[in-house]
Amino acid sequence: MCGITGWISYDRDLTTERRTLEAMTETMACRGPDAGGVWLDTHAAFGHRRLAVIDIDGGKQPMTVEHDGRTLIVTTYSGEVYNYRELRSELESLGHAFRTSSDTEVVLHAYLQWGEAFAERLNGMYAFALWDPRTEELLLIRDRMGIKPLYYYPTPDGVLFGSEPKAILAHPSVHPTVDAEGLAELITFTKTPGHAVYKGMHEVRPGHIVRAGRGGVSVKRYWALEAREHTDDLDTTIARVRELLDDIVARQLIADVPLCTLLSGGLDSSAITALAARALAAQGSGPVRSFAVDFTGYTENFKADDLRGTPDGPYAHALAEHVRSDHHDIILDTAALMDRGHRAAVLAARDLPNGFGDGDTSLYLLFKAVREQSTVALSGESADEVFGGYRWFHDPASVNADTFPWIAAGLSGRFSGGDATREALLDEGLLAKLDLPGYENRRYREALAEVPYLDSDTGLQRRMREISYLHLTRFVQVLLDRKDRASMAVGLEVRVPFCDHRLVEYVFNTPWSMKTFDGREKSLLRAAVRDVLPDLVADRVKSPYPSTQDPRYGEALRAELKELAADRDAPARPLLNATAVAESTAAGATMDIRPGAELVLGMDNWLRTTGTTLEL
Repeated sequence: MCGITGWISYDRDLTTERRTLEAMTETMACRGPDAGGVWLDTHAAFGHRRLAVIDIDGGKQPMTVEHDGRTLIVTTYSGEVYNYRELRSELESLGHAFRTSSDTEVVLHAYLQWGEAFAERLNGMYAFALWDPRTEELLLIRDRMGIKPLYYYPTPDGVLFGSEPKAILAHPSVHPTVDAEGLAELITFTKTPGHAVYKGMHEVRPGHIVRAGRGGVSVKRYWALEAREHTDDLDTTIARVRELLDDIVARQLIADVPLCTLLSGGLDSSAITALAARALAAQGSGPVRSFAVDFTGYTENFKADDLRGTPDGPYAHALAEHVRSDHHDIILDTAALMDRGHRAAVLAARDLPNGFGDGDTSLYLLFKAVREQSTVALSGESADEVFGGYRWFHDPASVNADTFPWIAAGLSGRFSGGDATREALLDEGLLAKLDLPGYENRRYREALAEVPYLDSDTGLQRRMREISYLHLTRFVQVLLDRKDRASMAVGLEVRVPFCDHRLVEYVFNTPWSMKTFDGREKSLLRAAVRDVLPDLVADRVKSPYPSTQDPRYGEALRAELKELAADRDAPARPLLNATAVAESTAAGATMDIRPGAELVLGMDNWLRTTGTTLEL
């Protein structure tokens, strides 16, 4: 996994712009701590930071293919193509010769053989740029599910791009500016595909190719979810899900560096860990190494709420014992979660203050500890979106609400175990100008207009196809971006087997009645992997990523919020509702302020450190 950036300019000679390119590339050093490189030509400049995972010695980038002294194609590439061995064999049979054993070189030759249609042949997670000197055109390509990030910024004479906004913002001609629509996107839980929040910047949409040439920038889709008839019976469907998972996990265990799994004790991460253990044993390797996050005193003092009924610890340990993994608990305390340096690192990694508060900080600290022992980790992320695991999938009020179901379920406050909202401490005039409900409604209507249907989709089946589509194209993007940024901030590659497009396509078209055939969430997944799990884990009710229950965390937020409100020079102060802040920080105040406080404290730090201008 790596960090990429670049600059295309048709009106200047970029061979004289090495210093600017190096500055852009350096912002990606966290994503690629092992090596760096740049490549410059008259109208194209590529930068690369490498996290070496496959072909440690031969996979250096930017990488080129040359013939008779001519450069045919150049790439700066981030990701993993899991079927690169099969593609390499096919390309060799067609006359291509390789000088490395990396998947990057396979991508280059695949383009030379099949043109931009080669993207349809790739299985993996990737975001990369290709420069074709023969046509002087740039291609930006992102994987089907959007696992790896990629942004671009059109200029009057070309385009800038990078794995993260910070790479583009490092260019001297770009100033970080956020307008009212960008701020609304930041605050709401909509995650509009293609929207980058920063004015003038765009995100390459999952499953899309952006082409830049002398005539400007164009966008083309090469993959999308489609509605297809599901003809398999229940037993065949369960068997197919298991067959796919076995193949996916085996492919994603390929690495030339230490590998592990992230284990929460839930169905998703336990399935991945158990299947990885079996695959490694079949290879004569193992045991699988697993890591779990916990908080000091969390299990002993756990209090159930309507979102989390059980702590993770006992279940993670049960699975680890069952598969005999080399298991490690990463224990965090409130002081670590409140450490301003840690929270600043999270903000720097994410570029925007739009996260999950202490959930982001704990994830960052977990990944930082994991990285000390492993370079690659397999995660259970996205199983809930694929198989229908969230509680609001099964809540009639949320399902039938005329908005995104997670918004109807009040996710913002529920994530921290309460019912507060992210916008609770913002100025009423600002909120009126942003019109967050109207913004959410527009984005919801846009998403619904994309949903593919079958003529047989009626009633509940039709609505659940919509719910599934919304999660697979919107909600999952929030979580994938969160996981990518937190992991790459410490140089850890996280793979997400449940995002394999073959599995996503198959389960998307499986009838809702099959997905809930046993009357529970994720029925298909549970049935497909029950044989490798202890009953305690297989029968566990869904519990989201943990959030600290230590009251000292809320008290610390309250103290920081009071400090912010008293600072007349605080950049976020004009955005606050002074009355709400005063009430929430008054002596004896007990209301839940976590989502709102985490947002405004993050916004203040963001505005201070990035120099972002708000055009409201």
